[in-house]
Amino acid sequence: MPERSEDQERAARAAAGDESAFRAIYRAHVRPVYWIAHGILGSAADAEDVTQETFVVAWRKLPKLELAGDSLLPWLATICRFQAANRLRRRIRDRENTTDAADEAIPATVSVEEQVISAELAARITAEIGTLGELDREIFRLCASEGYAYQAAADELGVSHAVVRNRLSRVRTQLRGTVQEVRDA
Repeated sequence: MPERSEDQERAARAAAGDESAFRAIYRAHVRPVYWIAHGILGSAADAEDVTQETFVVAWRKLPKLELAGDSLLPWLATICRFQAANRLRRRIRDRENTTDAADEAIPATVSVEEQVISAELAARITAEIGTLGELDREIFRLCASEGYAYQAAADELGVSHAVVRNRLSRVRTQLRGTVQEVRDA
């Protein structure tokens, strides 16, 4: 039987009720999920709410999840997009039912095209991260996903601060290129 990925292991344990495994899933994916929500909603407060809603839904759905790939991020991104679309619909409904609509910058709807771009973007980022070498993946996970400072990540990985800084910069540049390709397509 092939070895399971860290996400697959955590998902199986969390589905069985292991809250610490779910906390590990949360820590590993909260930042990418937040940025997907923020990209759709354009509001930090709404993105934070949708991120939390995404993980609440994920906790409920985990027992029935059959993870197709190694990463939970595409699945979480899909939940996030639906939660963000619901949030936008509520905003619109509230604005239509309020006489003094203060925020005229609310988009009318989340178009299918925007949802497809978000899904494609999450999939491309996940795929791009999968192409990284092991050290680069670990640096990205620690610094970008789990919020480690460069020195803390360097200490954890047994490398220098400069190695973490330079490699993370290169990875971020690579991911920015991927994001730009998806947006230009």
